[in-house]
Amino acid sequence: MRFGVLGPVAAWTDSGEPVTVPGLKVRALLADLLLHEGRPVPADRLLDDLWGEDLPGNPSGTLSAKVSQLRRAFEDAEPGSRALVVSGPAGYSLKVDSATYDALQFTAYLEQGRLEEALALWRGPAYADFADEAFTETTVARLSELRLGAQESCYTDVSALAALVAEHPLRERLRAAHIKALYRAGRQSEALDSYEQLRALLADELGLDPSPELVALQQSVLTQELPARRNNLPAQLTELIGRGVALAEIDGRLVEDRLVTLTGPGGVGKTRLAIAAASRAAGRYRDGVTLVELAGIASDALDITGSLTDALQVALDLRDVGGEDVVDHLADVLGERLLVLDNCEHLISEVAGLTDRLLASAPGLRVLATSREPLGLTGEAVWNVPTLAVPSLGGSLEELQESTAVQLFVARATAADRAFVLDSASASAVAVLCRRLDGIPLALELAATRVRALGVAGLVARLDDRFRLLATGHRGAAPRQQTLTAMIDWSWELLSPDEQVVLRRLAVHADGCTPEAAEAVCGVDVLDVLVRLVDRSLVVPVAGADGMRYRLLESVAAYCVDKLHKAGEYESTRSLHRQYYVELASVAAGHLYGAEQGVWLQRLDDESGNLRSALDGAIAAGDDVLAQQLVASLGWYWFLRGRFAEARRSLEAVPETPELTAWLAGYLYLHGDSEATALRDRCIAEVGPRSVFWMALHCSDSGDLTQALAMLEQCLKSFEQSGDRWGMAAVLAARAKHAHVRADLEALRSDSAESARLFRALGDRWGQLQALGWLGSHAELVGDFRGAVKLHTEALRMAEELGLWPDVAGEYGWLGWTAVREGDYAQATAYGEQAFQLALEQGNRPMESLGALVLGFAARRSGALDVAEKRLQNLIDEARQQDDAVLYLSMVLDEQGFLMEQQGELEAARALHVEAYELGVEQESRRAMAWSLEGIAGAVAVAAPAVAARCLGAAVVVREVEGLPVTAAEGADVLRIEQAVRAVLGDQYDAEYAAGRLLTLEEAYALVPDAG
Repeated sequence: MRFGVLGPVAAWTDSGEPVTVPGLKVRALLADLLLHEGRPVPADRLLDDLWGEDLPGNPSGTLSAKVSQLRRAFEDAEPGSRALVVSGPAGYSLKVDSATYDALQFTAYLEQGRLEEALALWRGPAYADFADEAFTETTVARLSELRLGAQESCYTDVSALAALVAEHPLRERLRAAHIKALYRAGRQSEALDSYEQLRALLADELGLDPSPELVALQQSVLTQELPARRNNLPAQLTELIGRGVALAEIDGRLVEDRLVTLTGPGGVGKTRLAIAAASRAAGRYRDGVTLVELAGIASDALDITGSLTDALQVALDLRDVGGEDVVDHLADVLGERLLVLDNCEHLISEVAGLTDRLLASAPGLRVLATSREPLGLTGEAVWNVPTLAVPSLGGSLEELQESTAVQLFVARATAADRAFVLDSASASAVAVLCRRLDGIPLALELAATRVRALGVAGLVARLDDRFRLLATGHRGAAPRQQTLTAMIDWSWELLSPDEQVVLRRLAVHADGCTPEAAEAVCGVDVLDVLVRLVDRSLVVPVAGADGMRYRLLESVAAYCVDKLHKAGEYESTRSLHRQYYVELASVAAGHLYGAEQGVWLQRLDDESGNLRSALDGAIAAGDDVLAQQLVASLGWYWFLRGRFAEARRSLEAVPETPELTAWLAGYLYLHGDSEATALRDRCIAEVGPRSVFWMALHCSDSGDLTQALAMLEQCLKSFEQSGDRWGMAAVLAARAKHAHVRADLEALRSDSAESARLFRALGDRWGQLQALGWLGSHAELVGDFRGAVKLHTEALRMAEELGLWPDVAGEYGWLGWTAVREGDYAQATAYGEQAFQLALEQGNRPMESLGALVLGFAARRSGALDVAEKRLQNLIDEARQQDDAVLYLSMVLDEQGFLMEQQGELEAARALHVEAYELGVEQESRRAMAWSLEGIAGAVAVAAPAVAARCLGAAVVVREVEGLPVTAAEGADVLRIEQAVRAVLGDQYDAEYAAGRLLTLEEAYALVPDAG
């Protein structure tokens, strides 16, 4: 049986049938029992709640009768349910849990961050039929406050927020949400008006000013610096004409249905309509709108599903997760978002499969797809995009102007030829043209570009000839597709021979190309030709990293590929395409290690579709040398961009060479694959120092510190001998990480400082942010928190500017850790949440662990022990699943040990600290050893106080030898433990403590096993 109080108090059977509970007092009894969420309610309390001072003559007997009536109502509705009402010495209770009681389910959803699902449980005001009763007052207020808080966080729709603001005009957080929604909807003046309304209300009614946070928000709106919801929809250069009704209908479908597919023939305007509909609906989605263009993915790609997830991750600006759980990760990241999948028809089964999984895993997701055929999924709303309304022949000029097809044609024709006007002289020809083109937007736009050359009458005459010629062609095609094909064919025939050559050869490019690429692949001088093709709307110019890029419309590209085959040029053009992009990648590889790094990253980003196409083509053609060259050139790019899965997939698809084996070994380390070491050992003797460095950089994360450091030292000697300054700087930054683990402050400072100097001279910003990060870690270790924050903030800025999101997450994590050591747990939590969320989006496990570590430490030290225990134990469980000890395990074991000790679980605490100490010794981490000694002291303070005192003394020596200060935050644990040991030992404490200070590290190590 299920129960609800988020609305009128109600009960339902397991099958969903409502349960009739007779009598006001019996329903009040049910409400009171539900109020206590399964806890016993004393009979006196129930009597007072239900009758107050107006008690019945036989109070106990009357209450017992009401309980019997409630049980009978349950039993009648669902046999066996009377047992849900329990009586005992402490009173009466009702058996409920989060699966059967909406109030408990609501709070559970809130804790899980599932706000939309939580709000969907509400049917009206809480305890709606008993809201005026005194016994519900506190609970109603609590639930209503939780609901309002969820609405503040979840709602992005302006009208919904406006209604809440009207109900709660002085609530600042709600007002902030309303202001943001108005701003993001492009209504800046209304957003400022909303702020001013609150300011006036606060002043008039409470004599207060808005909070600093709200003032800052107003300033952000004024300066237009408020971050917008993530949205990658392209700006449209021309007005969408004739689609007002269509937009309204699609908008309604997106409200009601989670999957809407726009279907129709090529050229009917599916993409343009989808972008407009998505822009219109964007304000409703908390996580924004993301457009994924699928036209660039070949139907014969090496791995279509992998290419689809790659495209989705690129559109979301995510690091490539890869692996079997990539779809689950994408579902987590998508959240409450509108996903627009454009041009699905050539990958229909793969897109359908991916969409089905995403919708099942992401309940807040909605998908708007465009395709020439439906995806065929359950629950799919198929919306066929109609052609534009064509005019009737012989109508008046006013009637003609009402036709949406005419409106589009006139708008585009006027743009192409300023002298064109729609008047009585041209009206008849325009009507014929629009009707013969069946109102297809692409056909109308293509025709409009020829008005200046041929006039409307000339267009109609040529269409007549062309349509008669093609009347028997395209067997089985829909009439509208015949018209569009004829329109493109007609446009093709109007091109000069050199224009035809360039247009058909451009079709081998994925996602467009630069003029240089077009010239190399087309084999002719293309600049003037491109301009003419753009004028004819056959080629579309789009902005790229280096200026304009040029791409074909979908229908034109498909048409031109067919022309390329018929000309016998397809294979030779694809070969030129592969050769160009292999050479581009080879040139780019050298520029990714210096001052031009950012520019070349953007260039390669623009060409990602062409690079994948080139690799697929080389593999399909059996050109192993070209494929190997391309993969080797892209190895560092894939790393900087976090495209780990794409890198591994590509490396495994080409024949092995020692260099490629080294690249693959590094990526296997990044994936935690146990085969990495075997590959490393197989190739290490045959590769150069940069390949050795690449493998050393990542094998340390697996816990193989000794071998990694030996490899780094080997590389450094080679780099110094050859004068490779980038290699020297990179090794020093990697070696600084090892010094940090050991808490070797001088080595950490000198290596990171020299690395920063070298990278700065080279202009390599990736290297600079690595070195700055380790300099910040040195500052944190010695207690210079202001310096640490400055350095990590500078590294964070560099990472954001380069778009290196895994590094952004890492720097947020380091800022959070610095705040933990400083004792600013609120700031630590804020940074930790940013690091954790961003790392989760990027699929960056190490940085996700760092964020969780910060959150766990901040929670424990601020007293939120339940939260801390869950966070810390999850980290320990994940670390213990690895083959080698991960670097953070020791410190997390110690933190969990302190928590166990605070909860009185002393033996468990001691075991955790001893394990942490062993790891500290193994990793030569002196700071970890000091923490462990202090933790052991706390765990044995009562059972072995003399040992505890000696552990505290030994910990001080370890810290003093390494120059590691005890911060005020860390000192709280030490002070608490010292006081506990002193309470047991009394005057003997100082002697035992002093004895501990005389111990060597080896003697302290020998002391640890005796700590029990």
